[in-house]
Amino acid sequence: MKFKASTLFTLISIFVAALLTLLNHYQIATIDSQILIGFRWLAITGLFLYGLRKKSLTSWILISMVVGAEIGNDFPHIGMELQVLSKVFLKMIKTIVAPLLFATLVFGIAGHSDLKQVGRMGWKSLVYFEVVTTIALFLGLAAINISKAGVGIGNPPGVAEELPKVEAQTTSDIILHIFPENVAKSVAEGQVLQIVVFSILFGIALAMVREDKRQPMLKFTESLSEVMFKFTNLVMYFAPIGVGAAIAYTVGHMGLGILVNLFQLLATLYVALIVFLLGVLLPIALIVGVPIKKFLKAIAEPVSIAFATTSSEAALPRAMEAMERIGVPRKIVAFVMPTGYSFNLDGTTLYLSLAAIFVAQAAGMEFSFGQQLVIVFTLMLTSKGVAGVPRASLVILLGTAASFGMPVWPIFIILGIDELMDMARTSVNVIGNCLATVVIAKWEGEFDENANNEEITTI
Repeated sequence: MKFKASTLFTLISIFVAALLTLLNHYQIATIDSQILIGFRWLAITGLFLYGLRKKSLTSWILISMVVGAEIGNDFPHIGMELQVLSKVFLKMIKTIVAPLLFATLVFGIAGHSDLKQVGRMGWKSLVYFEVVTTIALFLGLAAINISKAGVGIGNPPGVAEELPKVEAQTTSDIILHIFPENVAKSVAEGQVLQIVVFSILFGIALAMVREDKRQPMLKFTESLSEVMFKFTNLVMYFAPIGVGAAIAYTVGHMGLGILVNLFQLLATLYVALIVFLLGVLLPIALIVGVPIKKFLKAIAEPVSIAFATTSSEAALPRAMEAMERIGVPRKIVAFVMPTGYSFNLDGTTLYLSLAAIFVAQAAGMEFSFGQQLVIVFTLMLTSKGVAGVPRASLVILLGTAASFGMPVWPIFIILGIDELMDMARTSVNVIGNCLATVVIAKWEGEFDENANNEEITTI
């Protein structure tokens, strides 16, 4: 009965706060700003009561996003100061990624000594990644050509090309970037793909040595992976604070009004991503036989973390754990997910193709369909490995603009709302990579249908 009363209070307070805000916004009724703030915080109090009853980490993360948005809106200076908390959370997450990837990949490869399966998973993963990202690329291209969001913008007065100049990457640069020259440097710089390459080679080498030499290192990597998952659980207790602080900073320095600005470009991206989720990823999940309800419950937390922090890397440890809990073997999770973070950036690929043509449209440059294809395929190659860095896609976009002779001033327009766009595309990246692990596990015939993910949904 108490639970029902608290839920009813939460729903009523949210409804009243939303109604009063809308009435004031559309000038149907004039309501004092202090009264509006009071009702909004009353609604947040209701959410807190709901969270105390629910005792779910995912619920607390979502509640903290609402609290952060309210702090950023009502007290922008405080919201901007809270950025340090989100940076603390991201730093703690980044300490997990390298040792977790190394331990799980090495143990997954050497622990089973089935190098044929590693090769098989490799080509299956790459085939799946390339098919899905190519579909995303064409979908982004179609979306911006239909909406023509950049047509007629013109160069705004007073806009100077002060964005940092980025050298265009050659094919040689892209290939060389995959391989580590110093694994410690790769770890320090957060180069996920280089860590993956080193770990795969290390695991293959370990599988080839004598049993008495292999076992000590196997036990070490197995223990290290278990410790890092427990480390992740500890860090996740700080997730609601870090996520709330990230949203507070975003709203504090951009304002809620940014949601109105450049609506056409934002709408184009969001609609294209929704079409991709419902028209591509959902049919794949249904065809493969993914348990949809269980899958959605498992990815809710890592996706909400990715949405708030705009970093796929921040969601990686929890996403890996979630997929393991719903029935994907650790060796497959450890191989497919980090590899996907470099080769299966569905949201980023879609966004980059859309954004590149937007820049051309804004600049009044006419590109044929063939020229547009060259641009977006170039973007697909140069975007590898950017998932762990918030808004790194802007750097890729700058490099592409330089390569194809496009001006950089339209990127200023994108820069204003890139954080909101990054939230959506990063979330899709995480969903796509989580689905990829289940697809490969099903393809390998190793998905455990009876696995239970309850352990990751509660604190």
